[in-house]
Amino acid sequence: MRNLLCLLLALLTMFPTALPAQEKSTPAKQHKVVIIPIREQIAPPELHVLRRGLKMAIEQGADTVILDMETPGGRLDVTFDMLKAIEKFPGKVITYVNSEAISAGALISAGTDEIHFSPSGIIGAAAPVSGGGQDIDETMKAKIVSYLKARVRSISDGKGYRGEVLSAMIDEDFVLKIGEEILKPEDELLTLTATEAMKTYGDPALSLLGAGISPDIDSLMDTLLGKGNYTAIRLEVTWSEKIAQFITAIAPLLLAAGLVLIFIEFKTPGFGVFGIGGGVLLAIVFFGHHAAGLSGHEAALFFFLGFALVMIDLFFLPGFMLLAIPGALLMLGSLLWGMSDIWPDQPIAWHSDFLFKPLTNLITGIAGAILIFFLLLRFMPRGGLWGHMVLESAIGGETTLSSVARQEASLIGASGQAVTALFPSGQIEIGGKRYDARLALGTVPPGTEVKVISVGEFELTVEAI
Repeated sequence: MRNLLCLLLALLTMFPTALPAQEKSTPAKQHKVVIIPIREQIAPPELHVLRRGLKMAIEQGADTVILDMETPGGRLDVTFDMLKAIEKFPGKVITYVNSEAISAGALISAGTDEIHFSPSGIIGAAAPVSGGGQDIDETMKAKIVSYLKARVRSISDGKGYRGEVLSAMIDEDFVLKIGEEILKPEDELLTLTATEAMKTYGDPALSLLGAGISPDIDSLMDTLLGKGNYTAIRLEVTWSEKIAQFITAIAPLLLAAGLVLIFIEFKTPGFGVFGIGGGVLLAIVFFGHHAAGLSGHEAALFFFLGFALVMIDLFFLPGFMLLAIPGALLMLGSLLWGMSDIWPDQPIAWHSDFLFKPLTNLITGIAGAILIFFLLLRFMPRGGLWGHMVLESAIGGETTLSSVARQEASLIGASGQAVTALFPSGQIEIGGKRYDARLALGTVPPGTEVKVISVGEFELTVEAI
């Protein structure tokens, strides 16, 4: 018997894996959460913010996205684009109604997996209206309401009372009735508080719309994912997105100001500052929302801004150099910026080597361009295409210094006509020949009769008759 026990002990010693191993505790899964703020009017800038946040969530491997919702509503076409973007995210999308999800905000919330509320959150009033907030034609409204209700049913399938509740928010004629209780009669739109959205109905009991009430997003994440079981990244709205949101908010004012400036331009001779200002304001209204995508391209933006200032000075304000000088500085600064090693959202490390290489490259490039230009002037043949690039004589006659000097006595007191606008410099025509001229005082449009009062080294000085 003793020998048998010794044999068994020896076998157990030789095969330790036969003994039951202690179970190791598995750590809880670490969730990754991306919080996307939807805090302004639903317009193209908010669509840009949402798409950028969803793409970041996919790149970071996040399994949960929370929409921090506080919006008064907005455009339906943008709303549908935002719903399509939400559908592309493979994880869970949760709406946290931080303050309000009105109109388009309610429709976007309906397209997410769960809707949570702050204690003061409200949601509803999603009936379609015109861009100015007025009611639309009854026939068109009926078509839009029918379409919206169908979209809501498609995105709310299997989510309790959500489809019926959203239909009551969209259609004032829809009667929301659960069991024997009428929650919304005809001729009004449904808007719910957080407490009302959390009420339960039916058997089994289901909440009307909400999945929970939390005092803030941190508490919401603790409840859903467990405290300490997640890492959260909040998407920060970039400067360009903030500009686009601001432009969208004041678009009616910009439109009105632009139209007024255009009207003033029609009432004044020539083309000047009113026409330019009106055109710029209207361009901002129609294309300003694209500013949301400019973040990261600041150097190119400042280069084109400087180029625009130089062109405005050359063509509309010749001789002043008030815009050309800052425009040229902006262009040079943007080139220096573009060649510098600057990382987004990182502090700039100022040291001796930071600007040395880009500054050297910039100076070398400018010096090389000047050298090549003078070589071309020296060795390129005259005439042909090059002859059109190099000004050999004035249009319709000579304007060289020698010709002006020869005619000095005869030109003083001569009358002519402004061929271009004089702001104060431009061109005039005397006896079929054109001359560079500067107005002694003020500005005049093309066609104004002028008289030569003196002859300078490079131009004539004139006054309006």
